[in-house]
Amino acid sequence: MKLIVLTDPGFFVEEDKILTTLFDEGLDILHLRKPGSEPVYCERLLSLIPDTYHSRIVVHDHFYLVDEFGLMGYHLSQRNSERPLGQSAACTRTCYSLPELARYKDECSYVLLRNVFDSISEPDNKASFLPEELQEARQTGLLDRKVIAEGGVTLDSVPVVRDYGFGGVAVRGDLWRNFDVHQGDDFRQLVAHFRKLRKATE
Repeated sequence: MKLIVLTDPGFFVEEDKILTTLFDEGLDILHLRKPGSEPVYCERLLSLIPDTYHSRIVVHDHFYLVDEFGLMGYHLSQRNSERPLGQSAACTRTCYSLPELARYKDECSYVLLRNVFDSISEPDNKASFLPEELQEARQTGLLDRKVIAEGGVTLDSVPVVRDYGFGGVAVRGDLWRNFDVHQGDDFRQLVAHFRKLRKATE
């Protein structure tokens, strides 16, 4: 299974070190998601991550960064829903329903299906699908290796995601709650949790 990490929405001092360490530890893909951010701060963060990992980074905003830093691609969502003109890099997308998934899956390198479980970082976002719906989607072939489970995914729920037939998981809250982005400077607990996620998704 593919393991994708979404960044914390804010910027913090140790961020480039943590993200580089996660790549060192085997992170498949990083989604740089900083809603409402100024482009210069994203540029700064990318410049601090070794070039060798840029081809494994997808941006949710400021799509010009794809060409400027040689990134993997760009991500479409409700906030940025239009493909940039002339952009040939990998395109990924967030889908919020099974009909939307059916519509866009073939157009993208992969899609994030949200919210599979109750969100950890956004308590108001509850699971959008019944287990029976996901089981049926697997049986019809709608859920496959191109569909990544997002929203409330934890270490404990990885086996459930695998059983539904998803091709991977996109993790945010379950990882970042292991580190205080405002005051922390010791991120060993976060890295230890990432290693468990990495093993669970192998």
